[in-house]
Amino acid sequence: MKRNTLALLLAATASSLIAPLAQSQPAAYPSRPITIVVPFTPGTGMDMIARTVGPKLSERLGQPVVIENKPGASGNIGADLVARAAPDGYTVMIGANTMLIAASLYKNVPFDPLKDFSPVSQAAFGTLMLVTNAKSGIESVQDMITKSKAKPGGFSYASPGVGTPHHMSMELLKDLAGIDLLHVPYKGTAGAITDTLSGQINVMFMPIHVAMPHVKAGRLKPLAVGSAKRHPTAGDVPTLTELGIKGADVDMWYPVMLPKNTPAPIVDKLNAEIRAILAMPDVKTTLNGAGMDPSSSTPQELQGLMQRDFARWAAVIKKNNITAE
Repeated sequence: MKRNTLALLLAATASSLIAPLAQSQPAAYPSRPITIVVPFTPGTGMDMIARTVGPKLSERLGQPVVIENKPGASGNIGADLVARAAPDGYTVMIGANTMLIAASLYKNVPFDPLKDFSPVSQAAFGTLMLVTNAKSGIESVQDMITKSKAKPGGFSYASPGVGTPHHMSMELLKDLAGIDLLHVPYKGTAGAITDTLSGQINVMFMPIHVAMPHVKAGRLKPLAVGSAKRHPTAGDVPTLTELGIKGADVDMWYPVMLPKNTPAPIVDKLNAEIRAILAMPDVKTTLNGAGMDPSSSTPQELQGLMQRDFARWAAVIKKNNITAE
């Protein structure tokens, strides 16, 4: 009887310990809908990525994926929302490298782009092309440099606004080439392109898919691309690096992020799924049509890219005393 009683006591004790342990185990991820936050308006590059990747991710994970646009303050509002979200894998952000620029450009940014997120994967990149009006008389990048040095501040360049990749890329080029150009910021892309086409503006960095129709129509002259290698849609246009301007790789890029401290198994699962989705032919076709090239990475590779870009743009902003308007 004593042995039976002892056995019963041990069994009861074991059961009382196992039950709470079983209840404390997290449900398999994902077990409910996932929200992808896009910190800019619908129709932007990151929004296109989210709406292309989202349905595929839903199919593969077996859970609904909801896209929410949270624009404002150059993406800071949406990014802060994600930074403050629970680190459980149910709030994802598809953003742009502009968040690294904004962190140095604006005062009192409520998050640290390098410390408050768990990088998942790069999603895509977009190439910027340096163009001039076909009637400007500027024949090459070297010609632009020579003429601008002879007339400091006498040549103008357009951007869709202060702190945009178009703006920052030209400021970096100015520093690397030792030239002085007059910045004319616009409230959006349309006006900047219109005045560059008309010749009121001398040069501009434009997304390559925006520039190429005007190049083919003879209205714009391509001078260089800001990517590390030539772009397949403009194979005869050299890179700035080829032309001797080292460090002028200015691709726009789009990351997938989670709140900091998200468990590694969740980060790894999303990384694997997103990389598989970005490799799908129909996804490549859709993003290529929007002027983006799908490009995935490991979380560690994305973290390194973020650190390098943050340091570079912070230095450009400080050197040129750039402030948000």
